[in-house]
Amino acid sequence: MRRRAVVALLIWAGLTPALRAQQPATVVYLVRHAEKADDSRDPPLSPAGVVRAERLARMLTDAGITQVWSTDFQRTRATAGPIAAQRGLTIAIYDGAKLAELAEQLRSTPGRHLVVGHSNTTPALVRLLGADPGTPIADTEYDRFYVVTLAPGSATGVLLRFPLAP
Repeated sequence: MRRRAVVALLIWAGLTPALRAQQPATVVYLVRHAEKADDSRDPPLSPAGVVRAERLARMLTDAGITQVWSTDFQRTRATAGPIAAQRGLTIAIYDGAKLAELAEQLRSTPGRHLVVGHSNTTPALVRLLGADPGTPIADTEYDRFYVVTLAPGSATGVLLRFPLAP
């Protein structure tokens, strides 16, 4: 009986339509590409990088990823590839020199996004989305996993790690 009274009060106050109109938060997962095979301009992933990319896909299996973003390099596309294949998604290519445009697109596109970038672009994008990226990413650091939740007028960020060994 008490529950009916609360529902009736919400309907009477006109709050139920407003609650239904609220959109769920947009969630952006951001990672640097996995380990690369060498220091050339556009190297493939190393064997350890392939393992990390597959681990990332397993981590995100139940995350409901709706969009996968990558810069146009072998190592970033290969890092994004396993989750894109798993979800049946096409990898959208973004320009690492136009991060403000990508940040705006992420803010205006509801869903759950994975963005694969680089040691310089990933923290910069986290900052543009309104969260704290922490310290700079070291050249040998591939395990940062940022989760930025975007809601109208606010952003929250969490920095996690995903090591190769379980």
